[in-house]
Amino acid sequence: MPHKLLLAEDDRAIRHALERALTLEGYRVTAVADGVEALAHAHKSPPDVLVLDVMMPGIDGLQVCRVLRAEGDRTPILMLTALVETADRIAGLDAGADDYVVKPFDVEEVFARLRALLRRTGSGTPADVRKDVGGRTDTGGRADTGGTGTTTGTDATGTGTPAGAPQSPAPQDAAPEPSATARSLEAAGLRMDPQARRAWRGERELELTRTEFELLELLVRNAGIVLDHSTIYDRIWGYDFGPGSKNLAVYVGYLRRKLDGPGAPQLIHTVRGVGYVLRED
Repeated sequence: MPHKLLLAEDDRAIRHALERALTLEGYRVTAVADGVEALAHAHKSPPDVLVLDVMMPGIDGLQVCRVLRAEGDRTPILMLTALVETADRIAGLDAGADDYVVKPFDVEEVFARLRALLRRTGSGTPADVRKDVGGRTDTGGRADTGGTGTTTGTDATGTGTPAGAPQSPAPQDAAPEPSATARSLEAAGLRMDPQARRAWRGERELELTRTEFELLELLVRNAGIVLDHSTIYDRIWGYDFGPGSKNLAVYVGYLRRKLDGPGAPQLIHTVRGVGYVLRED
């Protein structure tokens, strides 16, 4: 059964072109022209994924995103934006978006990002047949942050360790643990409960979006190991967007702001030219 996709774009030409392209790609597309219609359709017939233009008259894409997230709707959201400043992208992520594409875009990139979103959010089964015990549609799902991805890097471990250097262990799969005690992860003063999707630094609970949580979980499971950009992209997004993408840097920066309170040491460190590592200095 094809995935249901809700597209909200006020530019008629872009909306019609995307609707046709996405339909040919195999999606069941509902295309609307503004945020009011988008919310109405999302409530009436929950989609598997949303594609929202940021700048729309009336209720814009960011407001649609905030409303759905406030309602507990975890449907993956891809934002379309003509705004290229980092602050604008952060605003979209803060509103609850999972990914973004900057206009003008290649439609193949939109397809790739949608595939990655559906894979990592566990939405491989269309919403029509994903039901919980109460009969409600489950539009979310826990992403598998490991196990299925193909690790790429500068050496056999995929961790970005230069040739000839001591190799670090391969990144660990983020699989659920058998008991409440075992499932708790701890590293560098952080504690995480992957099944409850909660995280703390010391006694302070962190308010994280889905992508932020999954990125932090991957880093905690591999504390002290340098993960290269390709490995992180593959494990979190299911797709390597290439060296020119700023997607990962935006998420790391935003996660750092939530982790590192006043006077607290930085936990996520940049290894220039390689990637990132979680450790206490």
